[in-house]
Amino acid sequence: MHPQESAEFSDVNSSNRLFEAMSDIAATTGIYEEFPSTARLDASHMSSVDLSYGTPSPGPYTWYEEFQGNGNSSLIDRDDQVVDRRKTLLHALDQGRRFKRTSTKEQIPYGVARKAPGIREDFKSELESQSPPRQMSSAETSKIPSHQFSAAISKKSTSPIDLDASSKETTRSSTRTIPDTSSTRSPTAFRPRSSIPSDLRPEEYARQCILAACSSRLTPWALHPDEYRLLRNHIGHSQTTNYLNIRNGILRLWTRNPLVGVTREEAAGCSRDSRSFGMADVAYEWLIRRGYINFGCLEVPNTTSTLPRSNMSQRGNVKRKTIVVVGAGMAGLGCARQLEGLFSQLGERLSANDEEVPNVIVLEGRSRIGGRIYSHRLKTQATETLPHGLNCTAEMGAQVITGFDHGNPLSMIIRGQLALHYYPLKDNSILYDTDGSTVDKERDVLVEKLFNDMLDRASVYRHKNRVLPTVEGDKQLVTLGRDSTGEDVQTIAQSEQARNLARSIAANQGTGDHGNTGVVPVGIDKLTGKAHLNIGRSIKSPAATVAKTMGWQLRPGIHLSQSLDLDASSKTQGATLGAAMDQALKQYQDLVIVNQQDMRLLNWHYANLEYANAVNVDQLSLGGWDQDIGNEFEGEHAEIIGGYLQVPRGIWQSPRKLDVRTRKVIKRVTYNRSNGMDDATDTAPATVECEDGETFEADHVIITVPLGVLKEDAVQFEPALPDWKSGAIQRLGYGILNKVVLVYDYAFWDKDRDMFGLLREPDAKDSLYQADYTSTRGRFYLFWNCIETSGRPMLIALMAGDAARHTESSEDDDLVAEVTDSLRKMFAPKHVPEPSEVVITRWGKDRFARGSYSYVAKEALLDDYDAMARPVGNLHFAGEATCGTHPATVHGAYLSGLRAASEVIDSIMGPIPIPLPLVVPKIKTDNTPNSSHQEYGADGIVLQKAQELIRNRLDTYEMRILNAIYNKIGARPVKPSKSGANPFLIYQKDHWFPCKAKCDEARGASSRNSTAKASRNEIRAALGQMWREASAEEKRPYLEQTASNKEANMASAARFKTRVEVWDREAETIRQDFANKNPCVPGEEETELLGEAEIQVERERGRRVKKVGGYAEDSDLEMKDLTL
Repeated sequence: MHPQESAEFSDVNSSNRLFEAMSDIAATTGIYEEFPSTARLDASHMSSVDLSYGTPSPGPYTWYEEFQGNGNSSLIDRDDQVVDRRKTLLHALDQGRRFKRTSTKEQIPYGVARKAPGIREDFKSELESQSPPRQMSSAETSKIPSHQFSAAISKKSTSPIDLDASSKETTRSSTRTIPDTSSTRSPTAFRPRSSIPSDLRPEEYARQCILAACSSRLTPWALHPDEYRLLRNHIGHSQTTNYLNIRNGILRLWTRNPLVGVTREEAAGCSRDSRSFGMADVAYEWLIRRGYINFGCLEVPNTTSTLPRSNMSQRGNVKRKTIVVVGAGMAGLGCARQLEGLFSQLGERLSANDEEVPNVIVLEGRSRIGGRIYSHRLKTQATETLPHGLNCTAEMGAQVITGFDHGNPLSMIIRGQLALHYYPLKDNSILYDTDGSTVDKERDVLVEKLFNDMLDRASVYRHKNRVLPTVEGDKQLVTLGRDSTGEDVQTIAQSEQARNLARSIAANQGTGDHGNTGVVPVGIDKLTGKAHLNIGRSIKSPAATVAKTMGWQLRPGIHLSQSLDLDASSKTQGATLGAAMDQALKQYQDLVIVNQQDMRLLNWHYANLEYANAVNVDQLSLGGWDQDIGNEFEGEHAEIIGGYLQVPRGIWQSPRKLDVRTRKVIKRVTYNRSNGMDDATDTAPATVECEDGETFEADHVIITVPLGVLKEDAVQFEPALPDWKSGAIQRLGYGILNKVVLVYDYAFWDKDRDMFGLLREPDAKDSLYQADYTSTRGRFYLFWNCIETSGRPMLIALMAGDAARHTESSEDDDLVAEVTDSLRKMFAPKHVPEPSEVVITRWGKDRFARGSYSYVAKEALLDDYDAMARPVGNLHFAGEATCGTHPATVHGAYLSGLRAASEVIDSIMGPIPIPLPLVVPKIKTDNTPNSSHQEYGADGIVLQKAQELIRNRLDTYEMRILNAIYNKIGARPVKPSKSGANPFLIYQKDHWFPCKAKCDEARGASSRNSTAKASRNEIRAALGQMWREASAEEKRPYLEQTASNKEANMASAARFKTRVEVWDREAETIRQDFANKNPCVPGEEETELLGEAEIQVERERGRRVKKVGGYAEDSDLEMKDLTL
């Protein structure tokens, strides 16, 4: 922190804002403390030796208030555009024009992406109907008569006009609304199937549920290992299928609308039978505790209740629990937000024990939040490309979102809750050679193939990840959307005990797999340098054959059977990826002709790999460098327009501000290693001591500081951390990536190209020796074009590998001169000016980071990331370095915060309660009218078995037909969403917050309680009165918008009808063709059983002939079941 930090802070008056402070970057000197040796360089001061960013001009966009009272700083900023966008989504939910969780869309409409071709059209159509609300001026707000609000207090009307008839739903429980957060309903009020739309075919509902599970990092057909441990003693294999159907159904509710928390009642409605309510309750609580649903920036159901004074007096000196989170980065903020949400949802248990909701405090050493997410506000804010309210910023730290699909939690927050603008990146990169010429694309692709093959051959020596035990359900039934009708005789645990003997015999006979390495074909993501699975590639072929197939020219005398041998460099203690790849390259040079440009290209890919790991490849563990492979998310990479910092600020601010205390540098943490588990009487709290002398007593402490800070022992722990924890801290690596930000007055590069690369000369010009390239290959090797996201002509040059560490000690002028010289070669004969503004990061010198992100060092053990995550007594750990599945990422940091919050909840509230029995047994009666067992005795067993075989055959046959249809013409078209057709609802959206402020004021005055809030019905009534009294001119834009929306809805419905008719005709043709070529023939066993059943039916007919008025009546068994 600079000693002359500005003490001038101002607050932004925005009393009625739900979501303030989302994008503007601070302008105080102290904010830039993470780069104390870096200069902000102006073109007119290039020779300046100033080592600070300089004091900015005063203005409304300042981050922090003056210290007040106890010295806590409030982080204040503004972003009208994000406020408006979030209001748009929230209002649409709260005011009748609600998203349908049971509609046939894939999921809820997410935030708008500028130039985002990847967003589905059904998302866009819904979003287009939700234009940002027109901002009311203070003059307009003042025109609202106060008597309207006082009168509204006693009214209960919610809408002055009827909803459009076409928008009304007829399906059961189809409207997902913001839940009543003041109470919970009794389980007796739960209804099975109430969350399953009746107008969806089971197969379509199952498809949506499966998609929801895949979008939540869960396998649709198998229990998560944690679910397995929780349920293995309570359910069998048949009920596992039913549990998965319920769990996937709950996930479907959540993924379709992450603006609204799923309630326990809705979760119960995902069960098809009231006997399964217990499983629904367990699934629901497991999902919320583990952070799969109801996370992020949303209002969740609140089950807490205020303790009566009598209870307070009886509690005596029982203190309210306190939880301290150290660090206000993504892990710390995510953990704190999740804790508050979990306490709200599970607070009824605290109230039942006469306990108050614990207090959550976040301590941050910096004068800002965000940690290694830091969007620096540029000096010049003039822009014509950014949406209104967003600032021109440069990303000093985290920058790229590596795919929204397949479970990235940031998708829910960025697109589904905060509705932030984002820009999808295009993989349209181009490479420039050292002389400024462009590299031939075909040659680049050829070299990249060779590089990936080298990675594949090094992957032979990687550690095999441990496979955790789990159990699968019936995949066919889950896919068809049907429950199992079987009754489990044994639990999962009992079934496994029966198989243990066979497994042990197989292991003793040597048939088990005892290897510790595995082959995983890998590739490198060019945008991020991260490794990813490359399905379909094989390294079994000889290297010479592979190279020739790629297109490389073999050297004379090389036989196609020749290959590489990396054992010498790979089977040694502390083997590194760099050594293995260098050995592979050296041997490839003996097989094929590699020229100087090929060497520069290969080392560009080396640099890209070093960018992903923030370290030279010679420091990466050969066995574990890509231990997270297979967990990468999918979809386009993206950047946040206006600054990534909007994300942590959104988490901090919404739905209400977290208690964040800045400038609280932690000095010492005294914790209780037993946490009351080893010794029930030892429940001493932890103590967190700050450098300013203030101390905090806490029942639990979550440490989220970066691994680099832990490595240098900046925080003292008493007692000292156990060896298994401190060993993991020291063995894991922590690397550095630095950036050089260049801002210009105009763009001299191709503005449509999102990035371009630069090949670097070796230390010895035109060298063919790999060692000569190590120190230079990462210098300005990649440039990000940030016009779309920053609003200014800006390039960000990356310094990776050894170059990143060299940046820490380089002079600013030297770096700027070097990069400018390179750019002038690349874009000659165009004029390349001096940058008007330069920012250079030096993360290694930041006392609150000491680097960029973690990597698997050569000394690291296979389970070191897991060791980093494990708690020590009442001391918990979070951060990207504790997330083994997604290290070195923002989403990994956030996921670790959810995991730490889950640990704290389990410690405070105990494990998830399991009702006994979990599945209520079927009630058997002796007088069931249509039961074959009761009516026909033991012979009915044959009939029941025949019916079961018929059903299974027909289910399988139908599945085959559907697969044939989907493979040829895809899934049935999804009904498009409807834009708002009610002008009053759109009016409500624009006027909700000003009206709410007035209603709250009136409620406070009438109740003489300044904190009293008006109910939603009161606000709706006031808005209804405002609408009725509005002039024709005021109503005109809303009426015009709804008229336009209705026309668009009709056109969309007509197009949908045509598409469905075409699809149905084609599907019927495919069905008939399939049936003709593949008739559904009963099996031999089924035919035999049917014959026996018919004989038994005839026998029963003979026994049950009755005489009535001289005529015989048959008491027939219905044969329709036999002819399904």
